[in-house]
Amino acid sequence: MTEPAVAVHTDPVALAAELVAIDSVNPSLVPGAAGERAVADFCAAWLAARGFEISWLGAADRPSIVAVKRGTGGRSLMLNGHLDTVAATPVQLVPALRDGRLYGRGVFDMKSGVAAIMIAAAEARCTGDVIVALVADEEFGSTGTEQVLETFTADAAIVAEPSGLELTVAHRGFAWFEVAISGRAAHGSQPELGVDAIAHAAQIMRALDELGRSLAAGPTHPLLGQGTVRVSTISGGVDAATVAPSATLTIERRFLPGEGPDAVEEELRLTLGTLLDSSAPDTARATLRRLVARGAFEAAPQSPIVDVVSRHTHTVTGSAVRRGEPFWTDAGLYAEAGIPCVIIGVDGGGAHADEEWVTTGSIRQLTEILRRTIEEFCA
Repeated sequence: MTEPAVAVHTDPVALAAELVAIDSVNPSLVPGAAGERAVADFCAAWLAARGFEISWLGAADRPSIVAVKRGTGGRSLMLNGHLDTVAATPVQLVPALRDGRLYGRGVFDMKSGVAAIMIAAAEARCTGDVIVALVADEEFGSTGTEQVLETFTADAAIVAEPSGLELTVAHRGFAWFEVAISGRAAHGSQPELGVDAIAHAAQIMRALDELGRSLAAGPTHPLLGQGTVRVSTISGGVDAATVAPSATLTIERRFLPGEGPDAVEEELRLTLGTLLDSSAPDTARATLRRLVARGAFEAAPQSPIVDVVSRHTHTVTGSAVRRGEPFWTDAGLYAEAGIPCVIIGVDGGGAHADEEWVTTGSIRQLTEILRRTIEEFCA
């Protein structure tokens, strides 16, 4: 296999542009897409040339890499960035620099963060271990970070997802459920002879509406607001002339720190009550199945890593805003692993959109924040 070229520059904007030009569309989102191998090869070669020990995790075509710069003592810090992107056109893989902005697929979400991590980790001088985790599959299943945390740990972690150079210290968790409803088919002219699965689905949706109103009126997190519940997909029936013998709902429940997947599943079962698994005659049967669940994240207010990042962010940018996000990130996995974590990343926009961009100034500022943080935290 041909060795990847190793960029000699140490400018984070130029490195981000180079990463954008390497196709790393997640094949779990776009069947047959390139995956993370080429960009992982590039990053591994770049980091190895700067003295990092490289470990490879995952499948050969969907790898994650962990690069470690060994220290002589002190606290360890892990910096996490994902290598995969959503779908890209050929034009989006050509980075473009205009009016203080860098454009291209993945430049915001999150190859600029990866570039900042790489350069900050390479340039920082400290005595503790610096661990760079560049992972596959964040845009779909987060298998890369899961694999990293099965083998590696640290005293703290930073996830460099884009955050407008503000500190994200909390985000919601989520759980997806499937409700499968079984009725009994009958001719549409004699609906009384059937059991309508779609009518049963409507009852379930009314119960979920009531749960949604209860959540909206319930406890409010200062950064995240309330939890939510919604039906995200619905299917059912066979044709216009037949009572629907089956229907399926997918439910999404977004929940707050302090809640968990088991608790929200029990809440759903209580909410739906006899609408699930009813044994009454001439009544549809419905079963609830959990599909995927990820825990919420919240940093401890006095966490040392939050304090260090906050101070250096203020030094570099003049402010240190703390905020919450409605969406989920791999920081949730660090929280589950018991590793204190904070999220900070570049300023820009267009994640998953046709035009994705970052401000070049924020790439350089993020690099400086990360370098300063590493040098203090790992001293």
